Amino acid sequence: KKKLYLFFRSSLIFLHVLYASLSLMKTREVKPIFAFIDAQNILFGVRKCGWEIDWKKFAIYLEDKYQAKRIFLFIGYINRNRHLYDFLRKCGYILIFKPTIIDSNKKIKGNCDGDMILYILNRLRNYSKAVVITSDGDFYSTVKFLYKIKKLEVVLSPNIEKCSSLLKSVAKERIDFMNQLKDKLEYCPKMKKHR
Repeated sequence: KKKLYLFFRSSLIFLHVLYASLSLMKTREVKPIFAFIDAQNILFGVRKCGWEIDWKKFAIYLEDKYQAKRIFLFIGYINRNRHLYDFLRKCGYILIFKPTIIDSNKKIKGNCDGDMILYILNRLRNYSKAVVITSDGDFYSTVKFLYKIKKLEVVLSPNIEKCSSLLKSVAKERIDFMNQLKDKLEYCPKMKKHR
């Protein structure tokens, strides 16, 4: 009788610990997936492939394909583009602006790479995985680090031919290319008022 009593008591304690562990697992918040977009890189990357990006379709794609809960778009701020920025916000993008300057060739410059890298690294605790949209080799160390700590969902490169070989080497199997997404993500002016 004593052995049977000890068996039931041990089983009861085990079940209690198991139940408590499962309850704790259920109450832990699952961190979301964040997408980080190098706007200039994607804009010119797909343009070199002969098409224009439909920003609304792209936001939906990131939500559906990668379950991205927050989509950060890093972009140089130009005052005359306020209507575009309003449209992008309505599509679900969180805009992170970089001040722009006009260079000696009268071209507007607003390189956001450094800002995007800091943003990705400063928010590591806020997301489970990162979708990094760029072809730029400046993201080599960041992508290498995300891969190492298992926080890289994917590097989504706008253009396979223009993608940095350094980026390809550190993203390994976690890289994909937008070249094959033209049918899904191309802007069609007759069908859409905005892109």
